[in-house]
Amino acid sequence: REDAWSVCGGLVLPQRECVCEREDAWSVCGGLVLPQRECVWRLQMIDGQTIGEPVRLEWFNPQGERILPSKRMALHSETSRSRLIIYNAIIEDAGIYRCQATDANGHTEEASVVLEIYQRLTFQDVQSPQEFRHGETAEVVCDVISSPVPVVVWYYQDKEITEEHHSKFQVLPNNNLQIHQVTKADEGVYRCEASVEARGEIDFVDIAMVVNVPPVLSVFQPAFNATADYQESVTFTCMTSGSPDPLVTWHRKGQQLEPSEQYIIARLEGGRSMLTIRNIRQGDGGTYTCRATNKAGSQEREIFLKVFVQPHITQLKNVTAVEGSAAMISCGAEGEPLPDISWRRASDGKAFTDGDKSQDGRFEVRGRHGKSVLTISGVKLTDLGRFDCEALSRIGGHQKSMFLDIEYIPKLLSNHTIFYSWEGNAVNISCDVMSNPPATMLWRRERFTISAEGTTNTRVHSAEGKSVLEVTPMSDRDFGRYNCTARNNIGVRYQEFILAQADVPSNPYSVRLSAVSQRLATVTFMKPDSHGGVPISFYLVQYKDVGSQEWKDVKSHSIQTTVVLTALEPNTTYEVRVAAVNGKGQGEFSHTESFQTLPIREPSPPAVHGQRGMGKAYRLGLVKQDDGGMPIVEYIVKYRTDKEEQWMTKLVPGMNDFAMLQPLQWNTRYEVEITARNVKGLSEPSFYQFFMPQKPDITAESLFSGLGLGTVVGLGLGALLVLLVLVDVGCFFLRHCGLLMCITRSVCSKKTSTSGKGKEIEEGKAAYL
Repeated sequence: REDAWSVCGGLVLPQRECVCEREDAWSVCGGLVLPQRECVWRLQMIDGQTIGEPVRLEWFNPQGERILPSKRMALHSETSRSRLIIYNAIIEDAGIYRCQATDANGHTEEASVVLEIYQRLTFQDVQSPQEFRHGETAEVVCDVISSPVPVVVWYYQDKEITEEHHSKFQVLPNNNLQIHQVTKADEGVYRCEASVEARGEIDFVDIAMVVNVPPVLSVFQPAFNATADYQESVTFTCMTSGSPDPLVTWHRKGQQLEPSEQYIIARLEGGRSMLTIRNIRQGDGGTYTCRATNKAGSQEREIFLKVFVQPHITQLKNVTAVEGSAAMISCGAEGEPLPDISWRRASDGKAFTDGDKSQDGRFEVRGRHGKSVLTISGVKLTDLGRFDCEALSRIGGHQKSMFLDIEYIPKLLSNHTIFYSWEGNAVNISCDVMSNPPATMLWRRERFTISAEGTTNTRVHSAEGKSVLEVTPMSDRDFGRYNCTARNNIGVRYQEFILAQADVPSNPYSVRLSAVSQRLATVTFMKPDSHGGVPISFYLVQYKDVGSQEWKDVKSHSIQTTVVLTALEPNTTYEVRVAAVNGKGQGEFSHTESFQTLPIREPSPPAVHGQRGMGKAYRLGLVKQDDGGMPIVEYIVKYRTDKEEQWMTKLVPGMNDFAMLQPLQWNTRYEVEITARNVKGLSEPSFYQFFMPQKPDITAESLFSGLGLGTVVGLGLGALLVLLVLVDVGCFFLRHCGLLMCITRSVCSKKTSTSGKGKEIEEGKAAYL
């Protein structure tokens, strides 16, 4: 058969003529797999034959390279025939081979043949077990090769793994099994089964997958305190878990601790590890690390041991420095052992310890033998404030504070240096200064000093950190430059102010009319380009009927650029203009704009909302819409049940905001039609529906629902009083006691001291009656 092929020593080749001396050789012919004992095998032979008289016959490999004779490839060529023999064929030999014939004229013809190499089912270096970290995406490797490509199926716990929706398992194109977010529950033996159905070959390999869980470490107590030289011992405890069981080690200062007389290390069941430190000394204080390690990773927890001797600060004073100079702050402390001294700036919490130097190089700490000096170079105002000196040792700490005061040249803070005024209008020129110690402030005008008492049109007002020059210009000479001088023992500073003549503002522009109705109109405009040096106080809007010569004024609220005109006449043309007003006066008016109000018309339909009233009543809320330019005279309310054709009508005055419909029927749906009317006519109707519920049951709750809290309390007290009276009367007749009995005995005197008890009772009854 043409489709017969052989398998010999792992090679799968088409069978033409072959010799295979191996005992395990077998053949496939017509779908039958038969043992092969005797056959002729030349591994592979390709024939090429041409028609015509070729001059040259050449072979080309699948890479397009011309094939030259070698040990593995033999070429046998005849006049019109060439044979290529490939010995010990391998997978890489597969492909398309071309035979090319060239005649004497240089014309070429070629033919090609496809060479297929088949390979038996083989698992390549499949490792077992394969280990993965908990939570990661695991890829179980099953490297299997075959020709043709095998079909790979995975099994877990004797069940085939299928790729379902949202499944964490996925078979990759390379036949590996991918498991998303692998957990300890996924651990086990997975079977990788490969098969080639074409030749009935099947094989499998079992792969053990191990999930390693990183250590989880916890400590019962993260910090311990102890006192040195008191024969004290401290025991640290760590709890660990993980897979495989982690190895726990103890470390200090980067070195692993080994068991000794001082360090006792015990490993107990349940993942507990204990470190006991005996005979605590000063040098035992610090951080100890409990470290748990396994294949999946490691985790550490720190335990801090403090060994204490109480320190005490003995030297710390306030310091005053000049801005730009250097300041030295000294702090001394005592303690056993000698404490470490550190500094902390209270303004931002920045800490400085011995040997520290700030990034800008201004702060530097130097300490020795219980004394620390904080040096600040180029002192700035931001350094002003409290500094804390803290002395710490293994037994505790002590803290004191000092204040760094900074003296500096006056600093003028006024950014507003140009002021505007006009003749007769007083203006305050403020010179604000910050200084330490406080500065002396003077005002000058053209080399002349303005005295504190002032002149006819100037006056000086002084306060802490401020001097105000009040100037009332009387002529053009009072306008110009004024100089403020601030001086203290550190230095002097000057600042110049300009008093300029103010002007009225320019005219507003872009006047627009909007929301024009019968009696209202909204005027908007843009602010003027110049306010004249003095803030604008308000805007003056003038309007008039085009047939009138008298303008009406409306002032804006503050400096808002929107003004509403009211009380306008319907269907009338108006003119409007706007001017800005500041302290100097009124500026020019804008261009005049015209607009026309709307004519009077019927009102818009009212808006209706319902609310159930008391009993058989229903309250309709009426919300007035556009009244058409004239007041609403009345609302015409028509209502009926959904089963009636006859409307009932109720007229409601236009000033009311509700209509009460009553009496109504229980358990009935009503239709309502409401129309608003002004002098021009009727609006379009508004429609509304509501439903009256069933008649309510009369209960105590409903009886008292209409009463106020005071009424209910009064009724309760009255009922209690009646009950007390009844009890007292019962006590009088049955027990001969109570309030009535006391009254009877005090009012009715006894006629004889020896009268019987029955007579006393009768007298009491008579008195009561």
